[in-house]
Amino acid sequence: MLNIEDIRKEFPILDTLVYNRPLVYLDNAATTQKPKCVIDTISEVYSTMNSNVHRGVHHLSQVATCAMEKSRETVRDFIGAKECCEIIFTRGTTESINLVASSFAETFMKEGDEVIISTMEHHSNIVPWQLLQERRGIKIRVIPLTGNCRLDIEAYRNLFNEKTKIVSVAHVSNVLGSTNPIKEIIEIAHNHNVPVLVDGAQSIPHKKINVQELDADFFVFSGHKIYAPTGIGVLYGKKKWLEAMQPYHGGGEMIKSVSFSKTTFNELPYKFEAGTPDYVGIIALGRALEWVNSIGIENIASHEQELTRYAVEQLNTIPGMRIFGEPDSAAVSFLVGDIHPADIGTIIDRLGIAIRTGHHCAQPLIDHLGIPGTARASFAVYNTKEEIDTLIQGIARAVKMLS
Repeated sequence: MLNIEDIRKEFPILDTLVYNRPLVYLDNAATTQKPKCVIDTISEVYSTMNSNVHRGVHHLSQVATCAMEKSRETVRDFIGAKECCEIIFTRGTTESINLVASSFAETFMKEGDEVIISTMEHHSNIVPWQLLQERRGIKIRVIPLTGNCRLDIEAYRNLFNEKTKIVSVAHVSNVLGSTNPIKEIIEIAHNHNVPVLVDGAQSIPHKKINVQELDADFFVFSGHKIYAPTGIGVLYGKKKWLEAMQPYHGGGEMIKSVSFSKTTFNELPYKFEAGTPDYVGIIALGRALEWVNSIGIENIASHEQELTRYAVEQLNTIPGMRIFGEPDSAAVSFLVGDIHPADIGTIIDRLGIAIRTGHHCAQPLIDHLGIPGTARASFAVYNTKEEIDTLIQGIARAVKMLS
């Protein structure tokens, strides 16, 4: 059993009062709060080792470089990658997907070739492919949903043809909180010799990930959703793909040699890490993952799954409640009657309760559901059933005011 009260003490922001009420933070799918050890790490780096990495022979540069590369090893171990050179640091999930879309298409796709995505994708896994559709004439194929808002796997099987070059899908829906059968999705694609990019933004904080067991070709996530700072993220890619792909950005560090007649590129992972990296964020990301390991991702998952079950159970006691999909991964989206979700969110904010309302950067899914948006409560390891009770009371109060 986790000692949640002790865990909560590690998060200074949880002592905040909002309108003179204790903060109930249930917007973790958007971003998680940061434990003091991560906050302290940021300060420590700037105070004791701040220096540009990889390029200096002096002491501070060497210390910062070692700390950054230690974090790369921490990430490699955390997701079960084979080699550190398969870990590319980016600004987040969005940049990681853009990198793969741009570099993979530049290398392997031509006009008329196809990418398969799904109806439940975040905009960051739709728009980059649409940009390629406009620039290079590729075609987007979309996996439809079943009646219970699950991916239609049989329809997915039928989307493949000789023009299919890559599949790019979310591991967990940021709206529905439901987990997709990603291993089956990858296996089907590999039967057609098609690689798969997995958007792990919503799975990495809540599940044990092993990219080799999944056999994912690419796996991407953002640090800020797993207790690390904003502006830092990860692209894992199988070495064979990363070595074959063209660089995404040009500049310092990603080169081996430069002349006005020709440039040769650096080895992995630096080939895709042009310019000064956010080494402070990278080091803090490593510390965040160490903190998660100290608790145990399996323990975190068990606690959050219990919170999700309890939230669904309690939400369903409210008359007119509609829960969308079959949430199983720390996020629940809902509407009550014909009340606009923004109205509920605004009222319960005055009670100190933070949830997310709107289309959640997944407008095609919201349009498919035929609704204006949802209210979404999402959970992290520091949340409690008592906070869910407060949420239920707040919603009930909002419904009474708005009905």
